[in-house]
Amino acid sequence: MSESTSNPPSSAAATASSVEDFRAKLSAVRARLEAAAQRAGREASEIRLLPVSKTVPEERLRNAFEAGVHEMGENKVQEAKRKSENLAELGIRWALIGHLQSNKAKDVARFADEFQALDSLHLAQALDRRLQTAGRQLDVYVQVNSSGEESKFGLEPGEVAGFLREVAAFDSLRVRGLMTLAAHTDDRDRIRECFRIMRELRDAGIQEGTVGDGQLSMGMSGDFELAIEGGSTCVRVGQAIFGARQYPDSTYWPGN
Repeated sequence: MSESTSNPPSSAAATASSVEDFRAKLSAVRARLEAAAQRAGREASEIRLLPVSKTVPEERLRNAFEAGVHEMGENKVQEAKRKSENLAELGIRWALIGHLQSNKAKDVARFADEFQALDSLHLAQALDRRLQTAGRQLDVYVQVNSSGEESKFGLEPGEVAGFLREVAAFDSLRVRGLMTLAAHTDDRDRIRECFRIMRELRDAGIQEGTVGDGQLSMGMSGDFELAIEGGSTCVRVGQAIFGARQYPDSTYWPGN
């Protein structure tokens, strides 16, 4: 019988507003991260914590920044663009982690430091064209649908190797690794299987020299400890830092 995921303490869902709130939340998440790394025999320093700030008002983001959150992940281009402009003096590093339509490539090329949801050659071409015009390069992760769920964006696992070879032709796109959202389930074995698939794809990409330094962005507030045990090098944590959102994650995905 498969295990079921344990729910985080209820305090983790409380909204963080003050600098002190954010410091406490960050400390708690980092303690969980370090414990998971220790269980996996890994160094916590190998694992990047990317706070996901989608839907969080700018005044709270200023307090989060003061507490030590200096990079933030956003799902929607317009929201990310607005925040990057209004908080420009802070020098926050912005990572776009949500699905992107090619007609938004121009905006991403202007402000984003990283894009974690590259999943089509058409989008790669649009980004490259805009980045070339802007004289910029962009760190990118290729998104993989490791769970096979229809609600998820990303390449099928069997498409990844060929796609990575094609993307290598675009000089402005620096492929850092792969990204996934694991299966939406309490079945820990199924979640682990998603992470295993990603490790195999990453390792194959390393052999071919197509995944940069071989990063794996996988794991969110509900499963980041499993992801760390499964080899993740970047965990995307929102609610455990900023507090619960009004609606479930799927509400904020493009198209919903």
